[in-house]
Amino acid sequence: MRLFVAIDLPESVKERLGLLCFGLPGARWVDPEQIHLTLRFIGEVDGGLFLDIRDALAEIEGESFSLQLSGVGFFPPRGKPRVIWAGLQKNESLLRLRNRMESRLVDLGLAPEGRKFSPHITLGRLKNTPTIKIVRFLESHSHFCTSSFSVENFHLYSSVLGRKGAVHRIEASYQL
Repeated sequence: MRLFVAIDLPESVKERLGLLCFGLPGARWVDPEQIHLTLRFIGEVDGGLFLDIRDALAEIEGESFSLQLSGVGFFPPRGKPRVIWAGLQKNESLLRLRNRMESRLVDLGLAPEGRKFSPHITLGRLKNTPTIKIVRFLESHSHFCTSSFSVENFHLYSSVLGRKGAVHRIEASYQL
């Protein structure tokens, strides 16, 4: 199974994000129903490790908190842009939850995440998109912001890659 851990977004937020997803040639936009905040990409695991991960995530304690999306940008920060994203206001509760999760997964024997956690919502993947178009997109959406929304749970997802992108399925949910 190919796994990741994520927070779902309210439908109203997904709709707002969906309104951003146009106007960039060469962009492959994420279907608004598939939009989420990835906390940790795990990757391919076997059935036994899947069960261990599912159970370990259930042990994570935390309180619900609020998030707010703000701004847009791209990855990588240097070089040719490959991903366009929406950002989040800094949130210590989100970082604590992510760090607890990372610790539990490393305790199971998973390799630590190789890069610094940079919370974002992937909107699309870019291929041969002219730089000037990306600059204009960022300028026109620089003030993007949502109302804050409550996060009361997170999910363990499986992901199956297909011709039209990945299809995600909730394998387990965890209440905060």
